[in-house]
Amino acid sequence: MISNENDPELSGKYLGTISSDFVKICENLKEASYQVRKRGFSEYPIFPISKTDQPIGQLFLSREEKPIDWNYYITYLDEFIQRKLVQEDALEQFKASYKDPDEFCCLFVVDESFTNFLYIPYPNE
Repeated sequence: MISNENDPELSGKYLGTISSDFVKICENLKEASYQVRKRGFSEYPIFPISKTDQPIGQLFLSREEKPIDWNYYITYLDEFIQRKLVQEDALEQFKASYKDPDEFCCLFVVDESFTNFLYIPYPNE
């Protein structure tokens, strides 16, 4: 089951490494999010992240290229609907809980037995 809120399980196990990555690449993610929206692909950009290869989205920033702990992929809501990761009947709920993409990065954490959405605020300029 995929929920759309920051999960307490995230805090201990994942938040530290994700936060340290985020500081290094947040400008790249923010610009990519802006381009996805500006070019009309989607109003709901999503960045799946994992430490191993995973099939959702296209690889955007890799651990091999940058000093980061996670691989960052880029996609948007349509792929999540096609893959039935977001059910049609939960679509309005997802859209309602999706945070402002100018202020928050929507990550989708994929790790062994854990998958969840995570919203991280972009640093203030």
